[in-house]
Amino acid sequence: MFRRFLPRSLALIAVTAATLLAGTASAASAAEPRADVDDFDFSTWNATYEIGIDDDGRATMHVEETRVAEFPDFDQNRGIVAGYPETYEGAGIDTRIISVRDENGDAVAYETENDDGFVYVLTGNNDYVHGPTTYVIEYEMRDVIIAATKTKVDEFYWNFLPLDSTQDITAFDAEIIFDDDLATNLTGASSCYQGQQNSTATCDLAVDGATFRVAARDIPAGEGVTIAIALEPGTVTQPSARQPNAATDVLPYAVGGGAILLSIGGWFATRSMIRSRRRGTGIIVAQYDVPASMPPLLASAVVPKAKNTLSAQIIHLAVHGMLRLEELPEEGPKKRRPRLRRLDAPIPDPLDERSLKALFGSTDLDIVMKMPKNSSAFAARVQKLLKSGPIEAEKRGLTTKAHSTLARVVQSLALVVFAGMMFLLGWGLFTGRASAGPVFFVTLMCGIFLLISSVVAFKKHTVLTKDGALQLEYLEGVREFIRVAEADRLRMLQSYAGAERRSDGSVDVIHVYEKLLPYAILFGQEREWGEVLEVAYGVAEQDPGWINGSSYGLVTRMLIFSSATNSSSTYTAPSSGSSSSGGSSGGGFSGGGGGGGFSGGR
Repeated sequence: MFRRFLPRSLALIAVTAATLLAGTASAASAAEPRADVDDFDFSTWNATYEIGIDDDGRATMHVEETRVAEFPDFDQNRGIVAGYPETYEGAGIDTRIISVRDENGDAVAYETENDDGFVYVLTGNNDYVHGPTTYVIEYEMRDVIIAATKTKVDEFYWNFLPLDSTQDITAFDAEIIFDDDLATNLTGASSCYQGQQNSTATCDLAVDGATFRVAARDIPAGEGVTIAIALEPGTVTQPSARQPNAATDVLPYAVGGGAILLSIGGWFATRSMIRSRRRGTGIIVAQYDVPASMPPLLASAVVPKAKNTLSAQIIHLAVHGMLRLEELPEEGPKKRRPRLRRLDAPIPDPLDERSLKALFGSTDLDIVMKMPKNSSAFAARVQKLLKSGPIEAEKRGLTTKAHSTLARVVQSLALVVFAGMMFLLGWGLFTGRASAGPVFFVTLMCGIFLLISSVVAFKKHTVLTKDGALQLEYLEGVREFIRVAEADRLRMLQSYAGAERRSDGSVDVIHVYEKLLPYAILFGQEREWGEVLEVAYGVAEQDPGWINGSSYGLVTRMLIFSSATNSSSTYTAPSSGSSSSGGSSGGGFSGGGGGGGFSGGR
């Protein structure tokens, strides 16, 4: 609204000027460097390290470190950030910042922060600094000499520069001075290393009595200088955190091992309880008949580690005349998909009726159903059917839920012992023990193992009742009958149903053998029992009526059927995939000692 009162020419001039000013500001902004606060270098980095020993015999170190930072001329930095470690070889080293000064000895504003095992010195205030700027940082540490286990000497093994620095250093000089109390204990062995982390490249170390000097030029960012100087063993007293302590270094492993052994004992106690519930009379008598009230679907909940329950149940239905297995002439035996034909016959057990409905999806007769290859609906019905066996076993009083009292007591003791391990770990962490890291890892593994063991020990498990144990012994008798030689089986059959049995493969013998085939499948004996049946059919010159004739033998047809049954019952819908893409003797390296720290801008 204001612009319409300006003369047209004045308005045009104002707009043009504003545009030019905006363009100039944009160009200036684009031309001005926009860099990170760490984007600067050091022209010089000098330090003096005075190493001594206190009244307790522990090593001390006083450092005066002078850094000249080359800051850019534009507003980027307010100072530097220098970081120093607070621990070394598992012990606190009492890092203390004394002062920060400039080249004239005047105090420089600074503040300190402690984070993740480092003390950070943040120099400066809110004012920007430009060009060469000197910082003289004075600090102290203790326990900087370690007892090197590899070289069996005491050793000052120190990193003078941060290996993760982003600043180049034009000239670096360091002087290390040992006081008189330490000088007489120097062994004369020393080494210097320069380069990136783990570099074994050596550098020159000048030695003048108890004074050592190292100088390096044009050090790129990420490279360090490390020296190692040996002293006689036992020269200094090590802090308690570095001295052997069985309570924090060894005892946790023993306690953890005890907890695991107790936990394993809980597993065995649980297993023993489950196995003990399988004993009825303790006597196994060979049996050649299975009552109608024990279809394979139910028997699988009684027999430990029963196999191929679905195949066994379908064969059971077939040999009892409730369905027939028919092969479809396709490309070959490995690709044949058998079909089931529903027949009219008495249904001896409700589980059999449930099985027929699950297989055919209906209770109608004379239904023909080809075993599906990829049917989620069929697989869902079958999985529900398989779960009904254990449910029905519990309903009929064959199984129950129980826990092992002994396992619970033993596992509780294991948890108490593990709590002791946790206490020892906490002690090690609190006192800064170097062993706390490995102990922590072992404690974590023990904890996971005990968690799993506790679930096993404290939960109720499915076990057999007294009736269930008797039924298991009966089925073990059936397994024994299937296992023995043919002549022994025929002798057992002499009194079957009060009728004489002949040993020539009579129809009556075949009928008995057929009825046991489903249970042979549960026991994992289908191949052997199928061969016995195949021989018996050959002697009697007849084919099984529950499976249609084929150019393949009975055993081959059984294996084809079992393979097709398993693939049909375990179908799952496809899911989308995902893609994912001791250094003084010469065995050290850059970055292998203490010190180092951090360097950056503010």
